[in-house]
Amino acid sequence: MDDVKNTQFYYVGLILVAIIWGVNFGISRFAMEVFSPEVFVFLRFGLALPILFGVLKWTEGSVKVEKGDLLKLAIIGFFGVTVLEILVMYSIKFTTLANASLLNVAPWPIFAALFAPLFTKEVMTPRLAIGGFVALIGVFLIILGGKDGFDFSSQYMLGNILALLISLIGALFNLACMPLMKKYSPLRVSAWYILFGSLLLFPVTLGGWQTIQWNDFTIGVWGAIAYNVILCTVAAFVIWNLSMNKVGAAKSNFYRYFVPAAAAVTGAFFFNEQILITQIIGGIVIIFGLAWIAMERKPITAEVSG
Repeated sequence: MDDVKNTQFYYVGLILVAIIWGVNFGISRFAMEVFSPEVFVFLRFGLALPILFGVLKWTEGSVKVEKGDLLKLAIIGFFGVTVLEILVMYSIKFTTLANASLLNVAPWPIFAALFAPLFTKEVMTPRLAIGGFVALIGVFLIILGGKDGFDFSSQYMLGNILALLISLIGALFNLACMPLMKKYSPLRVSAWYILFGSLLLFPVTLGGWQTIQWNDFTIGVWGAIAYNVILCTVAAFVIWNLSMNKVGAAKSNFYRYFVPAAAAVTGAFFFNEQILITQIIGGIVIIFGLAWIAMERKPITAEVSG
């Protein structure tokens, strides 16, 4: 009975993080008024670092990792923070928001499930496959049920490819963290790969600092910065990695399907964007699919292969 309760706790954590990330699609628009995307992303991760390492020192007594793991963490940070965030910016630039949203979100859990056996002993169970497929239908209904449909035009091909790469790299990034989280806490792993990712991201920002209009800072801008640093990065990354470590990477990543639902609700709340009946149905379908996955009675701690 305790295992069931613990499992439910971690699933709630995954849902909470997905909602936080989904809401950020709307909140970040306030910051985009004064920051270039690359500067804002750097501030998001850079300002989170003192908090992450401070909490790590306070809760665990040290911040050290073994020298042999620094290169692994640097590679994870490079792909999971530096490359991934740059790809996000350019995928949105070279394709439609609907295309980017769909290709960023939909294939990610599928890639995670397919490649999980390379990093852990997780397997694609029938319940996971069925629940994931049902939830995927819900994602299609939310994104394609909006005013902007998916566009296969050749002019968006580059952006579509970049968006698909985000799903692949993001899934491999999540899976690569799993072996390290058997050795260190999710907080320690998160702090170190964000450190390396931020350092490697900084050169990309050099052309964007002079464009900042410091006099244009509003409460909305400061709120967006605080939300991104405290909730989207510090809280979300630690909770996600902790929950993923307990539930398993393959299962956890299907909970990213809550992101477009939360983004649609945020758009309606902050920007008066219309929510259509198709999108409401999509949200309900996602809930059914992910609830079906969560009902699977499996050990809550994923074993690592190798």
